[in-house]
Amino acid sequence: MAHLVKIGNSQGIRIPKPLIEQAHLEGKELDLQLVNQGILVTPSKKPRDGWKKAIEAILASKETEQTDNEWLDATLTSDDDLEW
Repeated sequence: MAHLVKIGNSQGIRIPKPLIEQAHLEGKELDLQLVNQGILVTPSKKPRDGWKKAIEAILASKETEQTDNEWLDATLTSDDDLEW
């Protein structure tokens, strides 16, 4: 069970540690949203969060090198017969 506690002129929610661990909220910034008769607490999702690591992993892999070579070695074709 969570409890409201006074923090200065505001109030905070004291959430039990097992609940935080189960919801994977520890150390995360949280979003609060009013729903029917309560508050929904979710971890903040930032746009492009984790993209840098994912891109670095892709660039470090040899698959990228093979894919790039496939495109770089492709024969060039004329686009004269394409309708624009």
